[in-house]
Amino acid sequence: MKVLLIKDVKSLGNAGDVKEVKPGYGQNFLIKKGFAKPATPEIIAEHEADIKRRAEEEKAEIARLTEMAEKLDKIEIIITKKLGQNGHLFGAVTKDEIAQALQEQQKIEIDKKHITDKTAIKTVGEHNVDLKLGHGIHATLHVDVQGE
Repeated sequence: MKVLLIKDVKSLGNAGDVKEVKPGYGQNFLIKKGFAKPATPEIIAEHEADIKRRAEEEKAEIARLTEMAEKLDKIEIIITKKLGQNGHLFGAVTKDEIAQALQEQQKIEIDKKHITDKTAIKTVGEHNVDLKLGHGIHATLHVDVQGE
């Protein structure tokens, strides 16, 4: 009996593989538990079409993220924070404040989890913030922190 594996099965194969198994194992375990489907021509064609569709969606997503990264590299946002008596900021500029300022000033929505700045911004001036957009695509956002 031929089956198309839907999930990875230890000692048998990975999802997407077509395997020849004994009918009892295939019917009573793999198909019944949802690990596989019978490998009919329709199901195999449907699976291949699904793989092709996912590849096209991923390609479109990478193109969109690359375009966004190029746009973000050219943008500078301004964040104003309250200063103490000695000219230092009260607290630090948070990832949430950077994401919110980007949304308000440039109408670009980015999740604060994508901001991967390792050191906190605690001084007035220009800073470069690294953004990890996904699929190995990075962008650098220029943040100008001003005191009030």
